[in-house]
Amino acid sequence: MRPQTSANKLEPTTMEIRRDPSLPVIDHDRIMSLTKETNHKWTTKDAILYALGIGLGTDPLDRAELDFVYEANVKVFPTFPVVVGFHGGPLEDIGIDYRYVLHGEHAVTLHRPFPPEGCATAHGRILGAWDKGHGKGAVFSQEKTMTLDGDTLPLATIRTTSFARAEGGFGGPRDGQPAPHSIPARSPDRTVRISTTPGQALLYRQSGDLNPLHADPDAALAAGFHQPILHGLCTFAICCRAVLSEFCDFDPLMIAHHEVRFSAPVYPGEELTVYLWKDDSVVSFEAHVEARNVTAIRNGMTKLLI
Repeated sequence: MRPQTSANKLEPTTMEIRRDPSLPVIDHDRIMSLTKETNHKWTTKDAILYALGIGLGTDPLDRAELDFVYEANVKVFPTFPVVVGFHGGPLEDIGIDYRYVLHGEHAVTLHRPFPPEGCATAHGRILGAWDKGHGKGAVFSQEKTMTLDGDTLPLATIRTTSFARAEGGFGGPRDGQPAPHSIPARSPDRTVRISTTPGQALLYRQSGDLNPLHADPDAALAAGFHQPILHGLCTFAICCRAVLSEFCDFDPLMIAHHEVRFSAPVYPGEELTVYLWKDDSVVSFEAHVEARNVTAIRNGMTKLLI
């Protein structure tokens, strides 16, 4: 049987939501025409810092993990592109009130091995904008395809989906949002427990997401949390760690695609229990914080190159 946990929202719903009236009116046709080109540069040090931020290298004698955090023979963790391409993209130009935005879904597709250092250009476009209705929020999704400078073939594609709680009623379509990946009904094939550390968000944020919600206790309280929360993309990567360890023998080149739907926050220091189901080249997964009886990640899916 699939493990049962209570349904949880990403954030308390008791907060009063009033969209900033100074923001531009959201128009569906304008949104769907938005594109943006951004430039990104990274180094081997960035790749290692990211690997440390997602918890690799805790045991310095673990040679499988050491390759991700030691420059002598560095391997790039498969989800590293999401922090390389974290900033920029047409989502920024919609006019969303970011005070009330929740991270809904995230995905990365690796078209070729991601190098430990390089420069790339990302071409971003809006995939969709769906209106849930007045008081119910809206969903916006963008895609960024990265290409190494001087090359023509795509390197990685990143998909970001945001739930904008203040934008409901803008007049966009209510139907057509892609259905999430379905988790098998049978019992999990594997179960992995991965602990986070109390200071993990402080380290992970050095890879680019400096939102004070993940560091400042006062900012966390203002947002309705009793303490800073772990970055959703850190949890995203931890789930990939589980897949990599159980089905890939820590070979990052076996990961072709990784996606999740965020369901509830994780607090630094908590243990994540990741349930995995493997069907040929597809690994399905969910991540739970059993100590609080919550599901942090739903509808997870990784595609393997086998």
